[in-house]
Amino acid sequence: MVGSPERIAIMSDVHGNLTALEAVLADIEARGITRIFNLGDLVGKGPRSAEVVDRCRQVCEVVVQGNWDADVASGRKATSATLWHQSQLGPERNHYLANLPGSVDCMFGAHPARFYHASQVSPFNRVYETASREVHRQMFANTDFTGHGTPPVLVGYGDIHTPYMVSFEGHTLFNAGSVGNSLDVPLACYCIIDVGQDTAAGWSLSFVRVPYDIEAELQIAQQSGMPHYDYYASELRTAVYRGITKKQKAKRT
Repeated sequence: MVGSPERIAIMSDVHGNLTALEAVLADIEARGITRIFNLGDLVGKGPRSAEVVDRCRQVCEVVVQGNWDADVASGRKATSATLWHQSQLGPERNHYLANLPGSVDCMFGAHPARFYHASQVSPFNRVYETASREVHRQMFANTDFTGHGTPPVLVGYGDIHTPYMVSFEGHTLFNAGSVGNSLDVPLACYCIIDVGQDTAAGWSLSFVRVPYDIEAELQIAQQSGMPHYDYYASELRTAVYRGITKKQKAKRT
């Protein structure tokens, strides 16, 4: 169990976009926040996965494993993209990614919280905002993947690159959005959770949007020779996943 924080930044899905990450870290520092949780997918898609891993290891108190982290580190998906990113990382960083925890529990005052990348099932099981209430309810369940600690009343995750928050039955579920590959507006996104000093006090959650130099990031990406540059450029500029609309995404849940 991680100790009780007073103020914490929650970020996810940096995806090798060091330009966006540095902009978010500057915003976090300007707000006086020193504790950062990272909900996975440090690598892939963007050109500087190695630098992102190194930076996150420096500044993040907690990092959980995302689906790209697992795929790139293991090489189980031997695509041109995963193999390129794996080669950029080198053996030590790949070992680090392969051994990240899948889920982390902590206490926000008297409120048990849980953080993972995609769902209570695995980092590969995707859940959208448009999923049914029952699917959202199951996100709070103990599983062999999450462990069998105190059931949480607050769950935060990443993976879908689109922030939202929903509360029901005394539980709150939120998605932290994406730092490096936002798919709702072309700005980096992260969350801040504020917790009262008193353990019985409540907490608040806010979403933060941070502008960054997308064209500078894309220039670096193009020069790197990374796979799927055109997809990456389109997604960063338009915040649309390879032309797929939100309505089409909803049909996949």
